[in-house]
Order: sequence, then C-alpha cells, then structure tokens
Amino acid sequence: MAKNDEAVRCSWAKEGIERDYHDTEWGVVQRDGTRLFEMLTLEGAQSGLSWATVLGKRENYRRAFCGFDAARVARMGEREILAMLAEQDTTMAVVRHRGKIESTISNAKVILTMREAGSDLSERLWSFVDGEPITNTYRTLKQIPSQTEASLAMSKDLKKLGFRFVGPTTCYALMQAAGMVNDHVTGCYRYAQLAPGR
Repeated sequence: MAKNDEAVRCSWAKEGIERDYHDTEWGVVQRDGTRLFEMLTLEGAQSGLSWATVLGKRENYRRAFCGFDAARVARMGEREILAMLAEQDTTMAVVRHRGKIESTISNAKVILTMREAGSDLSERLWSFVDGEPITNTYRTLKQIPSQTEASLAMSKDLKKLGFRFVGPTTCYALMQAAGMVNDHVTGCYRYAQLAPGR
C-alpha cells in the first residue's frame, strides 16, 4: 500500500513505527495460527508499556522465540529464560519480565495441547466473533471500549485452557489487531478499506 502522509488516520498513529503498523497491519484480518500466537504474545508484553516500545522489539521477539513456532518455543526452559532476562543489547532484547517470558513458553505448550486435542488456536479465537469480522462505527478514540463481552468471554476461555497474560483488555487489543473487529475510527482512511461492502 502506498503511504499517504496527508491521509486522516486514527489519532494514535502519529508517526514512525506506529503509523506504519496502523497503515499496513492493524485491523487486517489474520487467521494464521502462528501469527496469532505472536500477536497474543506481543499484546500481553505490552501491558504497562507503550505499544511503540513493543513494536520496536518485534523482530527481537521473533528471533528469541523461534519465529513463534509453538513446538520449538514449548521446549524452551530456564536457560533460555535467563538468557533473555540478561540480554542488554537493545537490538536483541525482548521485554525483560520473567512472567511475560515464561507465559510465552507456557502458552506455546497450551497451543500444542490444543492441537493434540484437535483444536486450532485461530478457530478458537475467531469463534468469539462467529468467524467473521465485526465492523464498528466509532467516530473518536474515546468511544472505543478497552474490553467487550466478547473479549471477556475470550479471556475466560483462554485462561481455562491454561493461557497466561490474556486478560479481557489484552484479548480486545488482539481482536482489534487481528481484524476480528474493525476499530479504526470512521474518519480514518483505513476504516473504509477494511469495512466489507462499504
């Protein structure tokens, strides 16, 4: 997509990495399980931090967590955790929070358990919107909720399965990022591009 610096955007997408993410990824339908595992991890890592900080570390996460290959991540242990906690090079480091690092590994194990039971992460997540994106009609960021009944239900379900760092606000952020809901404000140029039939 050609960048349009004059376009009206959601006000959070001011510049740099956030603007690029907004223009090319945020709200685009994503059904790939590996990508959804990555997105769930990053949304959980963002808790208490700015989204720009986490986006800036995304490539570090992909390297550290084997491209979010759940089978490989599930085999990680204390050695890998300690290495991530000790990493000082900002071009390599993930968010140095033991709980968040451990949760990525334990979440990978849950994904493998789901697969063994014949369940799929993508289908599970998308079931909370009946498999199809919901197009909202918010005019301002203030109107957009931080969680919804669907994200509360998703959070409860994921926690029951054993996932960690999946509170309802994190789940709603995932829903927005993965295009389960179109929460671009109606005046944003991406809103119409991502709203089916509009």
